[in-house]
Amino acid sequence: MQMPKYLSGKSSLLLVICVIGLAGLRADAQELPSQRVGGSSSFDTPPGLSGNDNAAGHQRLTSLTVVPEDFASLKLAPGFLLGMQVYDVPELSADLRVDSNGDITVPMVGLLHVAGKTITEVQSEIALRLRTGKIINDPRVNLNIEQYAGQNISVLGEVHNPGHLELLAPRNLGDVLALVGGETQYAGNVIEIRRQVNGSPTQLQVHYNQSKDDDSLKSVMINPGDIITVRRAGIVYVLGGVNRPGGYVMQEGGSLNLEQAIALAYGTSMQAATGSIRVARKKPDGSIEEIPVAYKDITRGKVPPTVLQAEDVVYVPISKVKTALTSSLLTSTAGAALIFH
Repeated sequence: MQMPKYLSGKSSLLLVICVIGLAGLRADAQELPSQRVGGSSSFDTPPGLSGNDNAAGHQRLTSLTVVPEDFASLKLAPGFLLGMQVYDVPELSADLRVDSNGDITVPMVGLLHVAGKTITEVQSEIALRLRTGKIINDPRVNLNIEQYAGQNISVLGEVHNPGHLELLAPRNLGDVLALVGGETQYAGNVIEIRRQVNGSPTQLQVHYNQSKDDDSLKSVMINPGDIITVRRAGIVYVLGGVNRPGGYVMQEGGSLNLEQAIALAYGTSMQAATGSIRVARKKPDGSIEEIPVAYKDITRGKVPPTVLQAEDVVYVPISKVKTALTSSLLTSTAGAALIFH
């Protein structure tokens, strides 16, 4: 196996020029989505489907309140309005608003902190206060939620209906993504979650695989106030002696190997020098390394395909000999066609 080497010579200079010219191809890659690996070609996608929000099927979500799966476990928060009734004591009936500190003021009881508690817990606490305060011997307290006060979460990026959801209680990430229509075909395998923890901003990255039955999203809980961003998949560029050069989205879990990338470009052309294929990869320090590829051994199953990274450039050189032979063959064929016409 040859080790990666730094760019040198004329061919390496051509690779550098290709890398510099990628700014224009990035725009093309957004407009022309690649097919999903193992799926049907998106070159046959109906006109109008592209990388922008509207064309990719994005519909802005206006408003949606997500109710908890179990109301008994719903935690109260500032803004909730509670209706209280005490059996046989109608004068104690009242509407109780949870203030910004998470407190309510209960008649004959006074201030009571309820934020983070369930309705059942608050009912029991009010009854205990009424009994220990010798106000009512056997109080039977009933609380109802008159108004909810959830906190918004934002779901952004590569989902079908990005926008805000009003979350009354924590939900798992898989459920939240389903509520906004799921990921688009451009979604990668990284989801970012930003939240406040003890007053400090914190960012969490979740890695998952869309191509498999990955239940990891169900183990990640989303809290009110979170900001979720589904990142776009990376792009790989296939240039030179292929039938459709351009930029291709790394889909199906965000992974793509060399053989798949060339297949997305409709394969190598007749003039391709398949024995000299290389991958140009940008290193963390900004330099570019050239990675030789044993493409013929890959196609014969002798070595595993090279795994590509986002922003890699696969360059398939053009063989001058093959180009000359192809031109000669085309000329001869055209001449014969004229003779027998």
